Amino acid sequence: MVEWNNNDRVAGILLVEDDPSVRTALELALSRQGHSVTAYGTGEEALDHVRARRPEIAILDVMLPGINGVEVCRRIRKLDQLPVILLTARGDDLDIVVGLEAGADDYVVKPVEPRVLDARIRAVLRRVESTATDRISFGDLVIDRGALKVSLAGREIHLTPTELRLLLELVRHPGQVLNRRYLLRVIWDHTHAGDSRLVDTCVQRVRAKLEKVPANPTYIQTVRGFGYRFSPP
Repeated sequence: MVEWNNNDRVAGILLVEDDPSVRTALELALSRQGHSVTAYGTGEEALDHVRARRPEIAILDVMLPGINGVEVCRRIRKLDQLPVILLTARGDDLDIVVGLEAGADDYVVKPVEPRVLDARIRAVLRRVESTATDRISFGDLVIDRGALKVSLAGREIHLTPTELRLLLELVRHPGQVLNRRYLLRVIWDHTHAGDSRLVDTCVQRVRAKLEKVPANPTYIQTVRGFGYRFSPP
């Protein structure tokens, strides 16, 4: 039996997995970690649940019948900035990239190790809860770190928790190049350099929301061969 600490963060989790045996095993394992888990087998049920009762985080299998996990993620993003982790089959790089572009915060490769999934859940939730007390302005870009809000030219920009955490980390080091390995560790709690697509895709998503011309960015610049730099005008 998995041991867990009552002082650890407990999350309200939406788990969507069409394989009944996998779904039951993950639901049991995450419950033993102290989480409150609501499990479904279809994307349609998941979306109904999100509309009726917002969970704290959604765990979505990519290969679902009907509406697949990537599309569920995409539709969730239209409703809410709810954190999303995808479950993907080993080697399905295209699924991973498409899922990240749809707004997923992280992914876990199947077969899923419950302790790994629990660690990823807690890491994503720490990003959501990470707060500061100051308000920073860079021309038209205003970042309220206490309220966790970003606005550009007076218009609020809706960022996912991971996108916001990435922006805040870059803003903490203006003009400094942060390499992908560092960003993977502090934002995603990943140590495997092969997961650098998480960083690149998240930067692309933030640029799409902040930059007038994402292909020619003003705020987040690429330093080829090294990483990314926040360079406000």
